[in-house]
Amino acid sequence: MLRRLLQPVWVLLAIIFLIEAWLWDHLEPIVARVVAAIPLARFKQWLTERVDALSPAMTLIVFAVPVVPLFPLKLVGLWLLTHDYWFSAAFTILFAKMLGVGVTAFVFDVTRDKLLEMHWFERLYELVLKLRAKASELVDPIKRRIKELITGNGEGWSSRTLRLIQRFRKSVHEAR
Repeated sequence: MLRRLLQPVWVLLAIIFLIEAWLWDHLEPIVARVVAAIPLARFKQWLTERVDALSPAMTLIVFAVPVVPLFPLKLVGLWLLTHDYWFSAAFTILFAKMLGVGVTAFVFDVTRDKLLEMHWFERLYELVLKLRAKASELVDPIKRRIKELITGNGEGWSSRTLRLIQRFRKSVHEAR
């Protein structure tokens, strides 16, 4: 019984996790392009050289530092939200989220080898990869079902859904 009640929670967590992973995968190349366009390539080279000289524990600090300056930006987003500036709040929070994920992906790319020298971090990294695979496995049937609905050819459940949507639209138009 409890397992059935928790299933939607697990699916929601899996979706959130996969969104984070998708952002990570797609923002890291964008940040890499920005680094290539702006003279940050020298900065990346400089950072790589400095990280190579650090111990794995100090590299962990280098990996964690980019999160700190983005925290006030998220607080600004929350302040905007509490003062009913919905669009500005959503934009600020999403901007901070994407910037944070992008910068973290960039720094992780530089520090990955050194961080994986720590056994606990390597186990944590492998656990995250396994969780990502498990989340994909959990969400894939739902994604397939949604794709079937969107690209439905009028047969089965998607046909009923389309008729339901048409009836709903008709009732809304009639109510006007």
